Amino acid sequence: MAEEDFKQEDVAIWTEKYRPHHFSEIRGQEDIVARIKAFVEKKNMPHILFAGPAGVGKTTLSLVIARELFGETWRENFLELNASDERGIDVVRVKVKDFARTRAIGDVPFKIIYLDECDALTREAQQALRRTMENYTQTCRFILSCNYSSKIIDPIQSRCSIFRFKPLPKEEVFRIIDIIAKHERLKIDDKAKEALFTISEGDCRRLENILQSCAAMDDSITEKVVYSIASAARPTEIKGVIELCVKGDFPDAKKKLIDAMLTHGLAGLDVIKQIQSEVWNVNLDSRKKLEMVKECGEAEFRMVEGSDEFIQLETLLAKFILIAK
Repeated sequence: MAEEDFKQEDVAIWTEKYRPHHFSEIRGQEDIVARIKAFVEKKNMPHILFAGPAGVGKTTLSLVIARELFGETWRENFLELNASDERGIDVVRVKVKDFARTRAIGDVPFKIIYLDECDALTREAQQALRRTMENYTQTCRFILSCNYSSKIIDPIQSRCSIFRFKPLPKEEVFRIIDIIAKHERLKIDDKAKEALFTISEGDCRRLENILQSCAAMDDSITEKVVYSIASAARPTEIKGVIELCVKGDFPDAKKKLIDAMLTHGLAGLDVIKQIQSEVWNVNLDSRKKLEMVKECGEAEFRMVEGSDEFIQLETLLAKFILIAK
């Protein structure tokens, strides 16, 4: 990130304080940024659909587009709506249309409407949005953002250039950690960086929130502090549980798992996710690992349906023991 951007007044939330303001500052999405930058330089862009997981830069890139296109008048020419909050057809009919029917301020011939989490829009609202996109092409461009493009109806997808975002790779996550550590004067060791990458799973927003919480406790951030703040068990703890199952030691495996849950305040679904991830690191036949992952999926389904999480976890450990034998 550019040095001058940090001379601004401190912002309490790091996700906003370290949000990129220029194309060159966006990490991990180089191909997408290059294509979008070409649209902006020509001041001519189609409707756009951003699809991908949370915290990888979809909203940030939309804001950068508005700033680069409109300059100081970007707020007057940019409407941001969260479709998960306002998901009905009336939002499209009233708010979107009222903004779309007026001309832009400045030398750019169109305004921009950014619809975040548009996969939460009802089907009727999406149909209304399709008609609005057609009718106001002369004065407005839409940037739609979603986690799953499959939930967007085909007529909307066919009217948009689709860009698929991916989680940030490890080197980019480490680069962001180094930038924040430098400006906040933090000491972060290598194990803590690995822990931050593991927990964030390429989600920059989650990374920055965990970092800020850790920094509130101590300027020296360690692996232990990271897992404590993130309410996650260390991978070695979960791996230890699975290894006890492989040995056939059900009582100790159960005790170790419950201790980890109570110590870190974990929910059953959190534990299942960590177990599924650590299964692959256990010294076991590949076919048996596949069986274990299958059982993780079964246990997660039952928990989502409302089953008691402790009974399901005990059942999962028992099945692991039978599979290992």
